[in-house]
Amino acid sequence: MSRHPTSPDHANPVQSADPTVWGIIQREQQRQQNTLELIASENHVSPAVLRAAGTVFTNKYAEGYPGKRYYGGCQHVDEIESLAIERAKRLFGCEHANVQPHSGSQANQAVFLAALTPGDPILSLNLNHGGHLSHGMKVNISGKWFNVSQYGVARKDERIDMDEVRRLAREVKPKLIITGASAYPRIWDWAGFAEIAREVGALLLADIAHIAGLVAAGLHPSPVPHAEFVTTTTHKTLRGPRAGLTMCKADWAKKIDSAVFPGLQGGPLVHIIAAKAVAFGEALRPEFKTYQQQILDNARALAEALMARKYRLVSGGTDNHLMLLDLTSGHPNLTGAQAEKWLEQAGIIVNKNMIPFDERKPMETSGLRIGTPAVTTRGLKTEHMPVIAELIHLVLSSNGDADAIDRVRSRALELCAQFPLPSES
Repeated sequence: MSRHPTSPDHANPVQSADPTVWGIIQREQQRQQNTLELIASENHVSPAVLRAAGTVFTNKYAEGYPGKRYYGGCQHVDEIESLAIERAKRLFGCEHANVQPHSGSQANQAVFLAALTPGDPILSLNLNHGGHLSHGMKVNISGKWFNVSQYGVARKDERIDMDEVRRLAREVKPKLIITGASAYPRIWDWAGFAEIAREVGALLLADIAHIAGLVAAGLHPSPVPHAEFVTTTTHKTLRGPRAGLTMCKADWAKKIDSAVFPGLQGGPLVHIIAAKAVAFGEALRPEFKTYQQQILDNARALAEALMARKYRLVSGGTDNHLMLLDLTSGHPNLTGAQAEKWLEQAGIIVNKNMIPFDERKPMETSGLRIGTPAVTTRGLKTEHMPVIAELIHLVLSSNGDADAIDRVRSRALELCAQFPLPSES
């Protein structure tokens, strides 16, 4: 009989020690089971990753690095961190990997601390065109400490214009060029960015947080041969615990390690490093590439099904795991915020998102970001994507009608029941 790690019949001391917390955990488990998760940055980890994240390693302080700790009793910490490092290097083919960053933002901050000084110029993708707040948004430390210039996508095709990137790079002469995005559905030209960086004497950072699983599986070009620094979260398409990873060329290893500890962080989250080691091990298996290919197949099938219903997708489709749906084409009076709310009521979880040249505010938006990693983990295939597209269409066309949304909710629940969350056997 299959049991989920948080199911009532599974021995768990939280249940007896703190029924209030246990109840919240149970409700969240049920929410995840009974909704179709289409947020592009979310996924469902394996039972092995989930278990590793909840081990006795959470008890251990381990400031420092393998063989050089500030605390005793770290022999097994050294083993698990060394294993995670070795697997990360093998998975991505990088020269050096630091597995201690707590998040993708801190993975990026390690590069800033190692390679920049406050006031240095950087060049990155505009947040409103798909970039990330840790790449220079004014309210973020990256925007507060550095002189940020930003490139965007062209109006004609909503893809990055490399000629414009080159023009801006020559103009601002950045110390660091940042590539990578939170909402860009197309392939990245790492070699082209590296050429521009060399031309203007800049360093290159590739943040692959969203596409790390695709890169690891060889289904998206890797920036590792081209960039001095490569950062990523370890969740999203990589399907590991919620954390970060910083990779770099060997000659930057000492500076990156010093930037992470003691520059940014104290004791690492060793239990999460253990979960990273498990996730990297899973990603090294042949079946992981099959899974990543299914993510791509599902994304393309979903994109085609939405476009068949006359929805406009930013850039005309997708090359990766996500797509941006432009509401202004079919539902000009509907904001992303309202659409997100209606869809959640129907058991379909997406997030509102700015589209390029959006005239609405970030808390309203004219778009929705939709991704396929989590539903692919649950086992849905390309034949299910037109069904999801139909459900999305019915909700967006409902004008918020409660009965229409309830009918979609019933169909979404049926689909969820066919594809339960990953569970232990």
